[in-house]
Amino acid sequence: MFGRLAPPELNVLLLRDTDLAARGIRQALVEATPEERPGLERAAALVEQAAAASDAELLARWVHERLAAAGHEGPVDSVHAVKALRATTPGLSLRQAVRLTKDAAAHGP
Repeated sequence: MFGRLAPPELNVLLLRDTDLAARGIRQALVEATPEERPGLERAAALVEQAAAASDAELLARWVHERLAAAGHEGPVDSVHAVKALRATTPGLSLRQAVRLTKDAAAHGP
């Protein structure tokens, strides 16, 4: 037999730079005037919320965004969604697209 027995697993690298944003906001809060403080405190809370998102949530968000960009409006885990995701993401295998859409459906919009 030649070739692989199974397609390669999905390898995704998630980059998070919220720590840099949080550090910059904390430094700005130290130097902030009383008028600037409420806005910076809100920004700090938003960055903390973004940093708390799990990898699965980030992947689900990415899938939903890709499907929206492709004009897909049906169920996220449908055959049409898999096809749309693969069309917007060259090199994505059928197996990977099915897994991503099922995971995204489980996390909601």
